[in-house]
Amino acid sequence: MSDESHSFVDLTDEGLQALLNRAIRNTLIVGVLSALVVWKASGWHNAGMMAAGTAVSAASIYEWRRLARFITVAMDKQKTPRGAGIAVVLFMLRLVVFAAVIYGSLKCFQGSVVPLLFGLALAVLSLVWEVVRLLRD
Repeated sequence: MSDESHSFVDLTDEGLQALLNRAIRNTLIVGVLSALVVWKASGWHNAGMMAAGTAVSAASIYEWRRLARFITVAMDKQKTPRGAGIAVVLFMLRLVVFAAVIYGSLKCFQGSVVPLLFGLALAVLSLVWEVVRLLRD
């Protein structure tokens, strides 16, 4: 074992925000390209399901980025930031909106559930990719 500190330990607030921004970008790029492939391969119904899952994934990472900012501010200043309560309420409201988007896509597009699940999994895959890149450096 070496005595060097790992880059994951030295992650700053700005580094975390940059990591989450890259994860959002990667999610959108992979999601749009996958939706185009799915559209060509199996029609617009499944492409719409993929796009809905991708949109929810990217928006979820965005919301977690906002909550991470509030948490780091609270930890640094040892008190709750002024708009933290509103941010948590809006976060919960957006979860309801995300659930409505998923339900609406299932009812309206009437495509396969698999592209929707793949679109929803893109957030996890993008975050895992970014963390692996960070650990590898």
